[in-house]
Amino acid sequence: MKNAAKNRQFGAGKKVLVTGGAGFLGSHLVPKIRALGAIVKIPKSSDYDLRDYNNCLKVCENIDIVIHLAANVGGIGYNLEHPADLFDDNILMGVNVMRAARKQGVKKFVAIGTICAYPKFTPVPFKEENLWNGYPEETNAPYGLAKKMLLVQGQAYRKQYGLNVIYLLPVNLYGPGDKFDPKVSHVIPALIRKFILAKKQGNKEVVVWGTGKPTREFLYVEDAAEGIIKATEKYNKADPINLGAGFEISIKELAGKIKKITGFKGEIVWDKTKPDGQPRRKLDTSKAEKEFGFKAHTNFDAGLRKTIAWYKKILIFKDN
Repeated sequence: MKNAAKNRQFGAGKKVLVTGGAGFLGSHLVPKIRALGAIVKIPKSSDYDLRDYNNCLKVCENIDIVIHLAANVGGIGYNLEHPADLFDDNILMGVNVMRAARKQGVKKFVAIGTICAYPKFTPVPFKEENLWNGYPEETNAPYGLAKKMLLVQGQAYRKQYGLNVIYLLPVNLYGPGDKFDPKVSHVIPALIRKFILAKKQGNKEVVVWGTGKPTREFLYVEDAAEGIIKATEKYNKADPINLGAGFEISIKELAGKIKKITGFKGEIVWDKTKPDGQPRRKLDTSKAEKEFGFKAHTNFDAGLRKTIAWYKKILIFKDN
């Protein structure tokens, strides 16, 4: 335990800015950082529009480490409806927060990228060296490319200014506190909501987008937070690095698992007029384990059960 404590001193007394710190991932990451002794600053979006460089200068003042989580992000439907917003908001926030961090003398910048930055037809498992070998899946491209520019910017700033920027590529996250609003939710919270509401309303079927054939990899949010902390403590290189759980599941199998756990007894109907998104997703996670000892440990079924239980409690609270 003493050795573990010695390895976790990056946050002790340090001032850490976590953009998007009140969001899904941030709500799990920030308590862990604070537990290490850091002073964490979370800029409220209502007070600081991070698309504005002057606001970024203010929030980066007297900061040692920036962890940039803030993003405009959603599922396939949201991506189709808001491609320009996704590009503009994410590239402006990324560019301006990093510019301001460099200007204000920040010592380390942790950029959180996205699995959507990978080419549509990336060989499975996705390796970091394949990141530039093609164009992203079309529905994800405006978001994925905007976030990908953080890698380009970070490597340029490292080369010209000596700013220690690292770039992490987390796979799809899930867990308690996720976004269940159907307008912006990703596949796991969207399916959980559909099955629970269908059971509650006595519906005989649940309609799911696409064919069910695409595969995805999912990382439990607590594991993701741990991975970010480990990378912040130990990783100091320009190369991008994957954060994932190292497994692959089809959307059809995922829907079946959620149906079973929620207790829905009806049928699943596949709306094949809707897009599937990227055909396959599974990361090669060996680099993260080698470079900073990160390996996801949460069993997927256990993580799903925790997420579903959390959402049920939220619904009970709303009903009362």
